[in-house]
Amino acid sequence: MNDIRQSSADSDDGAVITLGLLNAVEENSALTQRSVAGDLGIALGLANAYLKRCVRKGLIKVSMAPANRYAYYLTPKGFAEKSRLTARYLSISFNFFRAAREQCSATFQECADRGWRRILLAGVGDMSEIATLCADDLGLELVGIFDPDAEVGEIAGLTVFARMEDAGQFDAVVITDLREPQRIFNRLTKIVAPERVLAPRMLNVSRTRPKLVR
Repeated sequence: MNDIRQSSADSDDGAVITLGLLNAVEENSALTQRSVAGDLGIALGLANAYLKRCVRKGLIKVSMAPANRYAYYLTPKGFAEKSRLTARYLSISFNFFRAAREQCSATFQECADRGWRRILLAGVGDMSEIATLCADDLGLELVGIFDPDAEVGEIAGLTVFARMEDAGQFDAVVITDLREPQRIFNRLTKIVAPERVLAPRMLNVSRTRPKLVR
C-alpha cells in the first residue's frame, strides 16, 4: 500500500513539474534550464531531464536563437497537455482539501472526545490552514502553530512559535506538517506524551519506532 501511495505521490509531483515547465515556456520562450530550475525550485539536472522529456513527447519545440541560445515553444500538443494538467492539478487540490478537512475534523473529534480543548498545531502549510476551519466546529481552541522552520510569525490568525516552550499550555498536539510529518512526530513525542500527539491519517505517521539492525 505504501508503494502505491508513493508511486501516486511521485506521479503527482511529476505532473506539477511538467505543468510548471509548460507554463514557463508559454510565458517566456527565451528561458534557460537554469531559470526553469530556479522558478520551479528543482535541481538543474531535473529541469534538464523534464525539458528533454517534453521535447521528446512533442509538447515543446526547440529552435536556435541568436548568440547560440535556444528558444522553446509550446506545440499544439503542448497547449492541450497544459490544459489537461491544469484541470488535473485543480482536481488534486480539491481532493486534497476535502480529504484534509475530513481527517482534520476526525482528529479534532478524537481530541474533543478525550476532553482535550486546547490544541497546538505542528507545521505551517496548507493543512494547518485547513485545520483552522475545522476546530471551531467542535468548540476547540487552537493555541498556535509550532514550526521551528517557519519564516512567518502568524498564519490564519494563529501565532507561529519556533520554540515549544513559547506556546504555553495545551492539551494535545495535532501534526499538520506536510513536509516531514514523521520527523516532527518523532521530535514531539520526546517532549510530549505520545498519546497526546495526533496526526491525520493521510500523513501516514507511524507510532512505532523502527528497530535498529545490528
